[in-house]
Amino acid sequence: MSDSHTKKISVLIPCYNEEENVVPISKAVVDVFEKDLFGYDYELVFIDNHSTDNTRPLLREICKRNRRIKAIFNAKNFGWLNSPFHGLCQTTGDCTVCLCCDFQDPVELIPSFVAEWEKGAMIVSGIKTTSKENKVMRFFRTCYYKTIKKMSAVEQIEHFTGFGLYDKSFVDVLRNLHDPTPFLRGIVAELGFKRKDIEYEQPKRKAGQSKSSWYLLYDAAMVGFTSYTKIGLRIATLAGFATSAISLCVALFYLVYKLVAWDSFSAGSAPIIIGVFFVGALQLFFIGFIGEYVMAMNARIMNRPLVIEEERINFDESEII
Repeated sequence: MSDSHTKKISVLIPCYNEEENVVPISKAVVDVFEKDLFGYDYELVFIDNHSTDNTRPLLREICKRNRRIKAIFNAKNFGWLNSPFHGLCQTTGDCTVCLCCDFQDPVELIPSFVAEWEKGAMIVSGIKTTSKENKVMRFFRTCYYKTIKKMSAVEQIEHFTGFGLYDKSFVDVLRNLHDPTPFLRGIVAELGFKRKDIEYEQPKRKAGQSKSSWYLLYDAAMVGFTSYTKIGLRIATLAGFATSAISLCVALFYLVYKLVAWDSFSAGSAPIIIGVFFVGALQLFFIGFIGEYVMAMNARIMNRPLVIEEERINFDESEII
C-alpha cells in the first residue's frame, strides 16, 4: 500500500436473481464512499451468476450511470463458491471488500473494515455473533462450524461467511492458488495473515428469496470436510477394525456355544440377517463418504476454469486479469 497515490477500494458483490436488491445495494455502497470514505477511489464490481430475472438489465442501467460500477456476467451458473471467488480475483483495488447482495452483510461496516486495514490488518473478517435468520438454520450452521473446527487440522473461523476485507497481497495469493473448488472460508483460515475479526449481528434479507437450499449447504459442507479434514477416512478405518473385531468375537461366541450345547442351541437366521444388514449399511455409508473425497480429488485433477465469462461492463483493457 503506497501513500503516493489515492488508495482504491474494490467492493465485490456476487448476485443471482437479485432484481429487488441490486439497485438499493449499489446506492448504499456509493453513499458510504461519498459520505464516509470520500478520500478513497473505489470500484463496485457485480458478478452475476447467470440470473434469469431482471437482474442483468438493471445492472446494465446501473453501470451506464456510474463508470465506477462494473459487472461480470457468467455464461452459466457456476455455483455459489466459484463465482464469488472468481470475482474476487478480478478486482483491482488496493483492498477488496466482499459482501452479499441481500443486505445480510451490513454495508455500514465497510468504513470499520477500512479503518482496521489502515492500521495494518491484511484481512478483516466479519463474524456473525448473532443473527436474525431462521433459528433452525442458525443451529445447524453452528453445529457445522463447531464440528469442522474440532476435526480440522487448520484452525477454522466460526460464523465467517466470507464477508470481509482482503488486502491486495492476499488477493494475489488467491489468484495463484488455481483451485477449481475454492472454499474461501477455509483458505482464509489456512493462509490468511494479519487477520482482524469484527463482530456484527446479521440482519434479515432485505428483499427476495434466499438461494441457499439444503443441497447447496450440504455441498459447501462437504467441500469443507474433504478439503480440511481427514476424519472421515480415519473413522472409516477405525469403524472397519471395530466391526471386524466385533464380528470375530460374535463368531467365536457362537462357535463355542454351539460346540458346548450342540443339541439345545439353535441360533436361527435372525443374527445372520441383522449382521449382514448392519455391515452392509456401514459399508455403504463409508463408501459414500470416501466418494466425497474422490469427487473432490477428481475436480482438482480436471482443473476446469472457475467460471466462463459471457460479458464484462466498464472494465478497461488493462483491468482484465
